[in-house]
Amino acid sequence: MTRAESSGLRLNLTLALLIIVLAVISLMVGPAALSPREALVGLFGGDGAAAIIVRDIRLPRTLLAILIGATFGLAGAALQGLLRNPLAEPALFGAPQAASVGASFVIAYGLAGATSFAVPVAGIAGALVSIGGLVAIAGRRASLSVTLLAGLALASLAGAATALILNLAPTPYAALEIAFWLLGSLEDRSVDHLLIATPFFVASWLLLALNVQAFRALTLGEDAAASLGVDVGRTRLMVVIGVALGVGASVAVAGSIGFIGLVAPHLVRRAVGSDPARVCLPATLMGAVLLIAADIGVRLVPANPNATAVEIKLGVVTALIGVPFFLAMIFRERRLLDGAPS
Repeated sequence: MTRAESSGLRLNLTLALLIIVLAVISLMVGPAALSPREALVGLFGGDGAAAIIVRDIRLPRTLLAILIGATFGLAGAALQGLLRNPLAEPALFGAPQAASVGASFVIAYGLAGATSFAVPVAGIAGALVSIGGLVAIAGRRASLSVTLLAGLALASLAGAATALILNLAPTPYAALEIAFWLLGSLEDRSVDHLLIATPFFVASWLLLALNVQAFRALTLGEDAAASLGVDVGRTRLMVVIGVALGVGASVAVAGSIGFIGLVAPHLVRRAVGSDPARVCLPATLMGAVLLIAADIGVRLVPANPNATAVEIKLGVVTALIGVPFFLAMIFRERRLLDGAPS
């Protein structure tokens, strides 16, 4: 076992253990604080108030935080491997924006409330439509630049559609509900949300995992990867579909949560090296750690009794963490370019 492989194994085990610890803490934290013993007893047995709180309220929320964070982490690592660009992130192909359109529509016109089962259904439908539109516009064997341009066009169109829905919302309450939903949150999510999103998460993970080895060949360039037997067009299509399925389902369930897919791969890359195939698993685990930690954080911040929202929105917290990290990466890239010979 090489030094990088040994370091990666230790990192994966550490992150897996950290996920378990944070999951237990997540079951304890909330308006009704529970001790570790009460949380575990409520999880595995009993029928009292603690069991209802843990199994019906906090467990679905905790599992969704882990699954969504893992999906964003893997999607970010996959896109950075596919595009060979450390600044790539999962919103490039329009699926999150399209999911927001579908969910916003059913909320605006009274078809469902923000925590209803119909919202993720509509959001996932929007993400699937965006995938079909991307394939139809760019073509199955389009170049990477054409695929990116098509994705950015669809993302802009979906953003405009969401803004239009907000402008045409029949009541200010519906517009406010959409605005809060778009900020991202796992509050009041149920087992129904977990059940509808999980198949899409699993499908996303499978599609991305099947193409992990191709990312290693793509570091040499598309022509070299093709000469090594990689079907570049098929790999690109599978990665785009996998990212869109996972991220679209995440946004459909929890609203807009940004920067996890950008930050997670970079936090683990120093430990496992620059090999994109080796980055994917620890980035998946790190994404879960980041999102569940952020979700615990929003519950620990004291609520303002006069505020409209009970909790700080999860998307706000991830943006506050991610934007400085993103800017630091940009300045680092600029310093490298400034130091490069002309």
